[in-house]
Amino acid sequence: MTIVFKVSDNIKEKMIDYYKDCRRPNTPPYAIFQAMEADTIITLYESGKVMFQGVSADIDANIWVDLEKKLNNRIIDINSDKKEKEKYKEELNYYYSMSTIGSDEVGTGDYFGPIIVTASYVDKAKIDLMNELGVKDSKKLTDEKILKIAPILIKEIPYVTFTLKNSDYNNYQKMGYNMNKIKAILHNKVLYAITHKEEKYPYQKIVVDQFVYPRKYFEHISEATEKVSNITFTTKAESKCASVAAASIISRYFFLMKINELSKELEMEIPKGANDIVDEVGKEIVKKYGFSKLNEIAKLNFKNTDKIKETLKQ
Repeated sequence: MTIVFKVSDNIKEKMIDYYKDCRRPNTPPYAIFQAMEADTIITLYESGKVMFQGVSADIDANIWVDLEKKLNNRIIDINSDKKEKEKYKEELNYYYSMSTIGSDEVGTGDYFGPIIVTASYVDKAKIDLMNELGVKDSKKLTDEKILKIAPILIKEIPYVTFTLKNSDYNNYQKMGYNMNKIKAILHNKVLYAITHKEEKYPYQKIVVDQFVYPRKYFEHISEATEKVSNITFTTKAESKCASVAAASIISRYFFLMKINELSKELEMEIPKGANDIVDEVGKEIVKKYGFSKLNEIAKLNFKNTDKIKETLKQ
């Protein structure tokens, strides 16, 4: 059972304190914490959304639902999941019947390797091809499948890809840009590029997976001189919209190519993600090439950097 709802700021503070002794050591991206109480996993995100997963998720969630009612006079219906699923199904069929431009990125959760964002145009006449290739379920595709079908997509559909090197990412961090601002800037860059190509594509909608509230997205790109504003933001866009799914696959394909190039350059296998294996490889890279090498190939604001530094001091 999974239950998700947004909590008020005063409830968020109480949650942070309540779960402090049962937090998990690793925190998912964009989460304040993840905790395990009995058989329920609780994840509180920076956005204020909290997710309860487990057999007793409803019991744990009701503690906070009751508190919301008591302290804030808020009524939260945790049984509205069916309505959300029905809405999701409607949106899925809705977007898949259209010609769309969509964008998606990869690499934001990986310590090594760049961030790659792609915008693609999928005409509704290509939807059958997308389904044949398995694009609709791209989140479930293995890297091997990505490597097989991405070259077909690259030949069949128009797209624009941008690669943000980690040295540039680290400079953005020094300027105070958080990950959502960086993502917004990159999405705007490729969306503007594909919508202003010499060939004009007859798209019906521009769709972006909602990683931040629309108002905040446009705030993040407010300094851009060239921007796209007619965007439809929706959650789980990759499974609802063929162009977003295709963009995700193309981005992933180029990311895998970059990781492969990096592995050859450093003469060691470079892992994906940001786990303990990544820490060990990071230590080997520093020993062999010096710490400055990480600025070129790693996202230095990740916790992995502190772990690598700490171990090398010993």
